[in-house]
Amino acid sequence: MMNIKTFYCNPYRECTYIVELGNTCFIIDPGMYGEKEEQRVLDYLHDHQLTPCAILITHYHPDHICGLECLQSHFPNLPIIDYQSKMNNEQLNNLQIEQFTNLQIILTPGHKEDAVCFYFPEEKTIFTGDTLFQESIGRTDLPGGDMGQLIHSLNELKKLPEDTLVYPGHGYQTTIGHEKDFNPYL
Repeated sequence: MMNIKTFYCNPYRECTYIVELGNTCFIIDPGMYGEKEEQRVLDYLHDHQLTPCAILITHYHPDHICGLECLQSHFPNLPIIDYQSKMNNEQLNNLQIEQFTNLQIILTPGHKEDAVCFYFPEEKTIFTGDTLFQESIGRTDLPGGDMGQLIHSLNELKKLPEDTLVYPGHGYQTTIGHEKDFNPYL
């Protein structure tokens, strides 16, 4: 069973997630900005005796990766799972980590062309980055954004079970069912 710790980081209150799987963990969207936020995440890992096994990136906007360099300096051999991993599945296959056996990477372009969601069907949990927020979506007016693609991506997410927990890139946890009822974009 996963234990999920949320850190709200940088001026955009980006959600950096540490997903604990026993003594290992993976880190989703390391958006720590500055030494204080970086140290908070590093202290959490140390205090909970967690060994990171991978970094998962939902998309490459600065607010979602500004702490990546810090993590790479402390854990230089951590694999990065992102859009390219979905395209070739090479990194996922090479990880051979039990906790990743049910990980599905869903391509969700629209907010950005390299956007993905990380879905764990057994846990009914999805990390949506800036594709889907509680009662909203990510903007499409930045480079790489496309509203038509985002609507298509949202239509794919609507197919997930309604009790699927949604952990967005900003804001608070929700469910697919709640979003189908209250999100005007779904």
